[in-house]
Amino acid sequence: MEVAMRAVNTIKSLRETRLSAMRHPSEFFDPNRISRPTDLNQAVSRISYNTRYFSGNYGLIIAVLAVYALLTNPLLLISLGFLIGGFAAINKWAPEPMQVGEHVVTQKSLYTGLFVIGLPLLWWSSPLGTFFWLVGASGVLILMHACLIEPGVESEYASVPESV
Repeated sequence: MEVAMRAVNTIKSLRETRLSAMRHPSEFFDPNRISRPTDLNQAVSRISYNTRYFSGNYGLIIAVLAVYALLTNPLLLISLGFLIGGFAAINKWAPEPMQVGEHVVTQKSLYTGLFVIGLPLLWWSSPLGTFFWLVGASGVLILMHACLIEPGVESEYASVPESV
């Protein structure tokens, strides 16, 4: 129960911090603000400003791509479910050593069995390939968007300190 409460509190704090920085989709996908930067300095300044300004939207893009990557790699989803479910089951139902026939099964031997089966299954499901696909796909999408979208008028005043 306390794990569920911690998860709810984490989701609330995430919503308050990251999702409050999300910009409206009409601003994020504004076709009138798309233009090619004239030089590398302008591209770098656009990327610098837009990654801060649209950070909530970019975080959502990464989360959606991560869910897509898990759903399109069912073996990775199964192996992660097997390992996480195995840890939860061992902690819940086998905290004490138990006698099975002539053998004593301890928590250590159950974890060893879980690793012997789970780690090759996880390795076979290629989590590194999925991770690097996620990094590459999100990097390309975010950098292209940040480079092509012109900063709004408010960006001119972002570095001016308030004197009132």
